[in-house]
Amino acid sequence: MKTIGRMAMLMAGASLLAYASAAQAGTVRVTIAEYSKGTGPYFEAAAKAFEAANPGTTIQIEVVPWDNLQQKLTTDISAGTNADLSIIGTRWLLDYVSQDVVAPLDSYMTPEIKGRFIDTFLSPSVLNGKTYGLPIAASARAMYYNKDVFAKAGITEPPKTWDDFKADAAKIKAATPDVAPFGLQGKEIETDVYFYYGLWGMGGDIVKDGKSGVDSQAAIDAAKLYKGFIDGGLTEPGVTSYAREDVQNLFKQGKVATVITAPFLSGQIKKEAPDLKYGVAAIPIGPNGKPFTYGVTDSIVLFQNSKVKDEAFKFLDFLFTTEQRTAFDKVEGFLPVNAKEAQDPMFANDPDLKVFASLLPGAHFAPVIPGWEEIAQVTSNAIQKIYLGKADDIEPTLKATAAQANDILSKK
Repeated sequence: MKTIGRMAMLMAGASLLAYASAAQAGTVRVTIAEYSKGTGPYFEAAAKAFEAANPGTTIQIEVVPWDNLQQKLTTDISAGTNADLSIIGTRWLLDYVSQDVVAPLDSYMTPEIKGRFIDTFLSPSVLNGKTYGLPIAASARAMYYNKDVFAKAGITEPPKTWDDFKADAAKIKAATPDVAPFGLQGKEIETDVYFYYGLWGMGGDIVKDGKSGVDSQAAIDAAKLYKGFIDGGLTEPGVTSYAREDVQNLFKQGKVATVITAPFLSGQIKKEAPDLKYGVAAIPIGPNGKPFTYGVTDSIVLFQNSKVKDEAFKFLDFLFTTEQRTAFDKVEGFLPVNAKEAQDPMFANDPDLKVFASLLPGAHFAPVIPGWEEIAQVTSNAIQKIYLGKADDIEPTLKATAAQANDILSKK
């Protein structure tokens, strides 16, 4: 009897292990970057809808503040405790692919699934002919301007060129001295990108032929342009104290007349500053006369060590249906990545989004190169130094920064 009892216990234990293994096999862990207060609720609702349609699969959502995401992923990947799926900055993708951390998705990508996407936003996640991620978030950049402030300054339309903008800024300062003409970011993420608007307008490149373009004449001209705005009192005081969200808040409060940022500001204005009269226009262009924007995608990737790849991709497939994409982009204020979604009246008829969409043919993306985050950081540091220093420091600072960037590039 003791033997039978022991065998029964062993069989019961084996059954529990099998059950636990099956439960684990049916659980997909997803790490989500928090874009807004609506991010978590959207993904939790999507997970419940998916679970209802797919009994036996559980979706576990973990929402992480964007600023903490890269460090968390680095730690989790090193420990082998990463989730099955995660949102990442697409600019991190090359490093992940070179480390064999993420799995290609091509074996799952049917023609129907691939055909859903607008290629402009899918292509940044395609490396060496393989698809390593899907564009979970897509954005671009344009200039927002305060129509009332422009009217008080006698300006009837947004500036088309940087020369126009300098002239308009002087008029705005004279007419409304309590409003800074140019809301200039100088702190935290995308400080370097805000500088690239001037660089691209002058016809420059961040990286060209494997070398940094931060010491090019276009970069020097862009830095002198921005420094001229600062020294002329045409920006908010202390620009290096203002991150992207801070400058956006100044615009919503009517304290700066212009800001260059993403589509999601439109939704924020409608909710938080409904009486603000604003317009959206292209970023001012430079001597080359070419309209441009900064194209941004974040990708969601499937990790190579996932034990539930089939279930995980099935959830991805669900997230990228037209219904789910439309719901998500309405919550977050992102641009459509799904071609059918783009036909939704909210996107097709929105005058603000039409401006962003019109700029996409000239979109610049962050280079998908090894060491990009490090290069972006040394560039941001240099830009802050220029903003705080003297005009004579511009050229030597940028040349030293390009040397740092080239050193990083040569080691990758």
